[in-house]
Amino acid sequence: MTVFSECVRKYEKLCEANDVPAETVMAYLVELSQRERYDLYMNFDREMPADLEKEFDAGMARILNQEPMAHVLGYSWFYGYRMIVNPDVLIPRYETEELCANVLAEIDRCFPDQETISCVDVGTGSGAIAITVALEEKKVRMSAADISAEALETAKKNAEINGADIRFYCGDMLEPLIQAGEKYDVLICNPPYIPQDEEMEHSVVDFEPHVALFGGSDGLFFYRKVFKDCRKVMKERSFMAFEMGWNQREAISRLVESELPEARFEILKDMNGKDRMLFVYFDL
Repeated sequence: MTVFSECVRKYEKLCEANDVPAETVMAYLVELSQRERYDLYMNFDREMPADLEKEFDAGMARILNQEPMAHVLGYSWFYGYRMIVNPDVLIPRYETEELCANVLAEIDRCFPDQETISCVDVGTGSGAIAITVALEEKKVRMSAADISAEALETAKKNAEINGADIRFYCGDMLEPLIQAGEKYDVLICNPPYIPQDEEMEHSVVDFEPHVALFGGSDGLFFYRKVFKDCRKVMKERSFMAFEMGWNQREAISRLVESELPEARFEILKDMNGKDRMLFVYFDL
């Protein structure tokens, strides 16, 4: 058997040699320890139980092969909620939690006296955004759409696990919503926004769905699709919220001004001071 601390040091060195963040070792061990109800920090200088060591070794072998820790665990944490993740969906990012927080703040600001707020998450993937907003704001009536039937199955499971009431649509961006004749107060979208030829980490390119990553030659393909048809699904007084690439401010500003000249928009920075969120307002 191996002492916890020795095992951590061994794998931290292996991570550094394999271009994996060293902090992954403790993050993964903490998740396994909590699941097995071992108090890791109280037992750090003691021997690891054999079953835990076996599972940890097997998981770390996959992680050292660049497989995302969330895929090894089978889940990821988002806004305090546990979300199933797999190769059919994008692993939720911390930056997207900030998008949710800002959406919730804007709902309170824009619709303070409205009893119900119709909201849709376009390109929902794992369902993380839709589930979070639905659970954090009880006035929201949430819908979610995705072109991938496989992704929607994962999103439905996550909604069920977390107790979120969401109506799901399968189709390309806004098309199923237009066909259903739906109108929304709030539209949220974290579209694929990485330019097609941009180099990415192997852990992302090799294990996450490309349909959820790449947004055409300039990364703006899906914004154009939404902007083109959004007035067909948005109420007269409404807003849209998007995640965006940190270096897309100028290009996406020109696109909004060109496609939605009647709208007011603002670009918000994340906690690292990078431009990461676009909010578009109609008559608000």
